Amino acid sequence: MRGKQKTLKQWWSDILFTLIVLVGAFGANILIRTLLPSQSLTPMIFVFGVFLISLKTKGYVLCVISAILSVIATNFAFTYPYYSFTDLLTGQNIFSAILMLVIAIVTSSLNTAIRVQDEIRAESEKEKMRANLLRAISHDLRTPLTSIYGASSTIIENFDSLKKPQQIKLLSEVRSDSEWLIHMVENLLSVTRIDEGNIQLNKTPTVLEELIDAVLLKFRKRYPDQPVLLSIPDEFISIPMDALLIEQVLSNLLDNAIYHASGMTELSLSVHTEGRKAVFEVADNGCGVPSEKLTDLFTGYLEHLTSPADGRRNNMGIGLSVCSTIVRAHGGEIWAENRKNGGAVFRFSLEMEDNSLE
Repeated sequence: MRGKQKTLKQWWSDILFTLIVLVGAFGANILIRTLLPSQSLTPMIFVFGVFLISLKTKGYVLCVISAILSVIATNFAFTYPYYSFTDLLTGQNIFSAILMLVIAIVTSSLNTAIRVQDEIRAESEKEKMRANLLRAISHDLRTPLTSIYGASSTIIENFDSLKKPQQIKLLSEVRSDSEWLIHMVENLLSVTRIDEGNIQLNKTPTVLEELIDAVLLKFRKRYPDQPVLLSIPDEFISIPMDALLIEQVLSNLLDNAIYHASGMTELSLSVHTEGRKAVFEVADNGCGVPSEKLTDLFTGYLEHLTSPADGRRNNMGIGLSVCSTIVRAHGGEIWAENRKNGGAVFRFSLEMEDNSLE
C-alpha cells in the first residue's frame, strides 16, 4: 500500500514538473517574441524543456507527450500564421517532432540506466550493512548468552550445594543479561522495521520536560548508582515526535556511556535550542571514541579490533545505528565528537513546534 502511494505521489510530482516546464517554455517564448523579431530561439527553448523533462521524470510517457506538445505549440503559437494548425504536417514540423522524440527517448534511456545503477548500488550498500549487522549481532550476543547458559547450568548442577546468596548472585546475573538481550532485540526490531519502511511514525506534540522525566525514570531503575546531570531550558518546549522511539534514542545514548565510557565519573543530559530546532546532548568525561571509529559510529557496525578481555557486552554499533535510523526518520540529524577535556558528546536535533517558544 505504501509502495503504491509513493508511486502515485511520484507520478503526480512528475506531471506537475512537466506542466511547469512546458508552461515556462511557452511563457519564455512569448516574452522573447515581444522583445526580438527573430523566432529562431523558439525550437531550442522547447528542446531544452523536453530535455529537462526527460532528465527529471521517470519513464518515457511524459517526455514523449512533452515532445509532441512542444511541436504543436511551436506550430500553433510561434509559426506564421499564428494560432492555426495549417502547416502542422510539413516536413520541418515532422523533422522537429522526430528530433525531439529522439532527444526525449535517448535522455530518458540514459536517465533510467543511471537510476537502475543507483538502485543496484544502494541495494548493494544495504546488503553490506545487513551483513555487517549480522556479524556484529553474532559477536555481541555471544557473551550474554554464554553467561546465561553458564549461570543457569551452575544452578541446576549444584542446586543442593549452592548457598542462597550464591544462587541469588547467579540469578541476578541471568536477569541482567536477559534485560540486556531484550533491549538489544528491541533495538534490532526498531532499526529493521524503519529501514524496511514497515513502521509508521506516530508523531504527536510531546512536552520536552515530560520526555526527559520518562527517560530518566527508566534509566534510574536500571542504574540507580549512576547520577545524571540534567540541563534543559526553562521555557515550554513541544516537539512533534514518536515519543517511545525518541525515548529509545536517549536510552541508547545513556546506555552507550555506561558500557563504553571507561573511566567516566560524570554523565550529563542537556537540551538547548538553536533557531527552530531542539538539540539533545549526552556527554561523558570518559575515554572518548577512537578517532578512526568516529566516521563509523552510526553505520550499524563497528569493527571489533579486540574482543573485550573482561567479557563486557559490546553493542555500541547496533545501538547507535538504531539512534541514527530513528532520528533521521524524524527528519533530524545526529552526530558525535570527542570533547577537548576528555570524553565524548553525542548530539541529535529535532524540529520544534512553531509555538514552542511563544
